[in-house]
Amino acid sequence: MAHVVRHRRTELDGYGVFYREAGPEDAPVVLLPHGYPCSSYQYRGLMPALADRWRLVAPDFPGFGHSDTPDPSRFSYDFDGYAAFLQRFADALGLDRYALYLHDYGSQIGLRLAIAAPERVAALIVQNGDIYEDELGPKYGYLKDYWADPTPERRAGLAEAVSLEGFREEFLNDVGPETAERISPDLWTLNWALLNTPRRREIMVGLMEGLRENLDWFPRYQDYLRKHRPPTLIAWGPRDGYMPEGSARAYLRDVPDAELHLLDTGHWALETHLDEIAALVRDFLGRVHSGGHGLPRSSGGR
Repeated sequence: MAHVVRHRRTELDGYGVFYREAGPEDAPVVLLPHGYPCSSYQYRGLMPALADRWRLVAPDFPGFGHSDTPDPSRFSYDFDGYAAFLQRFADALGLDRYALYLHDYGSQIGLRLAIAAPERVAALIVQNGDIYEDELGPKYGYLKDYWADPTPERRAGLAEAVSLEGFREEFLNDVGPETAERISPDLWTLNWALLNTPRRREIMVGLMEGLRENLDWFPRYQDYLRKHRPPTLIAWGPRDGYMPEGSARAYLRDVPDAELHLLDTGHWALETHLDEIAALVRDFLGRVHSGGHGLPRSSGGR
């Protein structure tokens, strides 16, 4: 039973939240906010791989996955709103200290949580989560064009990306044919089925628009890293048109002691290199966030 993933629901502020949980309730916690256009589903393989020693908790954000989609009058569908949600969720489950897994939008949301409560952060695991504007990859081009000149025509282009074909492009990104064969089409078909409602599609477009204001937070994220120097593991797929190798190496400016591992894959590295990442995370957390729980370190290393 140690490796079983439990699928649960709770209620926050009058709306339902779906989340996945694995591992003993008294084990050190790993909190896993997800990225776009996915959900806690992206962690379905990593969670049982670590659940013998850690308690892993992965919520679906409101408007994503199996969580509810509250009316915008009751929930702010922007990065501030999602960061506030993540803190409320952690408080509701009694998660007072945790390692944070930072990926895609989850990196922006998770780091805002870290800034709000730095004493709770035991460690960071960073996997293709960009916070350095000068290292944004070429696939940001259409977003930069919209931010510079937000015409209705360009906004319609953002809306076109919120589609089955747009999701397919998001998940395949810049990987080669052999790596693409390891990425299941379930990712884009299932997530499109969950996000294909008028309100949810509009939320996705709004988040793309909000990335422009989110750039103003990048220096704050970097300042947090410099000031607090949390133990940090970087496991990165550089075949990523949004977040190439330079986006990973840029973290070393602010956390020079971080462990950096570049894998021969892209943005969705957990789909193609799960075993490698799980081994890296086990070894890392065994040294910095084990709490003396479970197996000795030697049994969980590489």
